[in-house]
Amino acid sequence: IWWLDPELTYGNAKPFVFTQGHSVCNRSFFPCFDTPAVKCTYSATVKAPAGIQVLMSATQSSYLEEEGVYQFYMEYPVPAYLVALVAGDLIHADIGPRSRVWAEPCLLPTAISKLSGIVERWLTAAESLYGPYIWGRYDIVFLPPSFPIVAMENPCLTFIISSILESDEFLIIDVIHEVAHSWFGNAVTNATWEEMWLSEGLATYAQRRITTETYGAAFTCLETAFRLDALHRQMKLLGEDNPVSKLQVKLEPGVNPSNLMNLFTYEKGYCFVYYLSQLCGDPKHFDSFLRAYIEKYKFTSVVAQDLLDSFLNFFPELKEQCVESKAGLEFERWLNATGPPLAEPDLSQGSSLTRPVETLFKLWTTEPLDSVAAASSVDLTKWRTFQTVLFLDRLLDGSPLPHEVIKKLSECYSSQLDSMNAEIRIRWLQIVVRNDYYPDLYKVRRFLENQMSRMYTIPLYEDLCTGTLKSFALEIFYQTQNQLHPNLRKTIQQILSQGLNPLPAIDTTAVTTDTPAMVLEDKVSEATNGAISLRDVNVSA
Repeated sequence: IWWLDPELTYGNAKPFVFTQGHSVCNRSFFPCFDTPAVKCTYSATVKAPAGIQVLMSATQSSYLEEEGVYQFYMEYPVPAYLVALVAGDLIHADIGPRSRVWAEPCLLPTAISKLSGIVERWLTAAESLYGPYIWGRYDIVFLPPSFPIVAMENPCLTFIISSILESDEFLIIDVIHEVAHSWFGNAVTNATWEEMWLSEGLATYAQRRITTETYGAAFTCLETAFRLDALHRQMKLLGEDNPVSKLQVKLEPGVNPSNLMNLFTYEKGYCFVYYLSQLCGDPKHFDSFLRAYIEKYKFTSVVAQDLLDSFLNFFPELKEQCVESKAGLEFERWLNATGPPLAEPDLSQGSSLTRPVETLFKLWTTEPLDSVAAASSVDLTKWRTFQTVLFLDRLLDGSPLPHEVIKKLSECYSSQLDSMNAEIRIRWLQIVVRNDYYPDLYKVRRFLENQMSRMYTIPLYEDLCTGTLKSFALEIFYQTQNQLHPNLRKTIQQILSQGLNPLPAIDTTAVTTDTPAMVLEDKVSEATNGAISLRDVNVSA
């Protein structure tokens, strides 16, 4: 349960509270069987001061104004982690026939402009693929920057961090991913946290089917290329034999399941689901199977064998061909082998968008650097966000770059990038930091002075403290610490303290010493990701 003083909200007027149950945090919210194997309906009575709007992940709600009491009821069985509450200075606007957006008053116009009309388009596309949307309403609430992850698929009420509003393409992908969870994760749930890919891998596959239907194959392939790049980056850092790269991860006693959340859960899981779809020959045939799978198992929890048995029974000709035992691509190997996916999707339909990225990257990284004129003629403002972040991520992978290269990059692109969204700017600033490019350091300071979310602060502090700029990081932190949530302050302190004497204590009396949400790190804990900054695992729940 995250309690925020007014200063940690956008409006600075009223306190705010929200819960984040995934994976096993709701045991600190209410007594429960905190396992995805158990589902139940729930009801709740919440009393709140006048002027505080309360919302929950429920299908029915009512409000007795004279008593200040809200009543909620979820009529369908859900696992404990999907019970969610938020309360604060929230107002709403309808953005479709079954959707409304909730946000602080100063943010609502932006949220409306970004989402009005298109959420219904995504829901309709999802229904055409996977059957009726069973939860009634699909509402969205935008939370302050202290929200510890990007988005969470709470039924009827998706939680999304407000910081993502400025990054249109990331917002689209994040909301569509949560829409997909309405079928995969919420209706049919993984029975054990050791098989989170059953939720995340299927939801990622469904998300990309929806984006293909609504935005075309090229855009979907571009976003997939960006994520698979991040997967391979994470694999290099963790090592190919790391057990967390398995789809069926062994959960040792006492380990928080969120510690096992990583890009393998999403992208290796996606690649396995995509491989299954390719065995069918036509993705529409696989859509039909998934509709039948949802209908059979909705409101229950399943294990991987349930999915795979259903798949083979739905396609008896594949069962006869023993596709589950195909050499090198055995289902058992997909589930239990460490390392990269056994097969990856064909992304050639995205070449019109990915080829310019590859060409520009080669111009900047091929010695001698005699193609600056050609490179500088590229106008990044005309690129899609995912093209630009893919290009910057690859430059980050190659950092530190020769000084002449970083100098020319700054001359060509720095002013263009200044006007772009935070997903792009943070990547450029990480390049600045990893290359010790002092002329642009003031932009790092300015960025951190205006950011309160962990996904836009932790990566920069990690990079600053890895190199020669730790004193610069300390200076910024002491200037900005009061605008950060105590949990985030504590995390940054830990980063800054590595290799130093302990930092002066910060008053964190508002946070208990045992804060499960501290290890979320966008659902990937520091214990597992080590040097992996959040740009590598910036994924929705």
